[in-house]
Amino acid sequence: QVQLVESGGGLVHPGGSLRLSCEASGIRVRVTAMGWYRQGPGEQRDLVARIIRNGTTKYSDFVKGRFTISRDIAKNTVYLQMNSLNTEDTAVYYCNAQDTIRARSYWGQGTQVTVSS
Repeated sequence: QVQLVESGGGLVHPGGSLRLSCEASGIRVRVTAMGWYRQGPGEQRDLVARIIRNGTTKYSDFVKGRFTISRDIAKNTVYLQMNSLNTEDTAVYYCNAQDTIRARSYWGQGTQVTVSS
């Protein structure tokens, strides 16, 4: 069974950094399109960053230059390094796996990121 477990969220001051982790089981991140999404209060869930099978990354405009998505194939884990955080980054961050071959999508439970002074 596929399972995605996020961790690394918490409270951080503006300008600070956090690294989120998404530990995957039942699916291989090396061959799966993985992404980070976030949902702020009263907002829809939006794409933050994505990494596909060949390692190519894509970012939403509001995080370009600040966030970096990466993966550790040996650990079957995807990361989101977040720098220069601001209060608008406050949201629940979700890990997503998109298996296009099987036409299935998976979500983690989310991890809360709060940016506050």
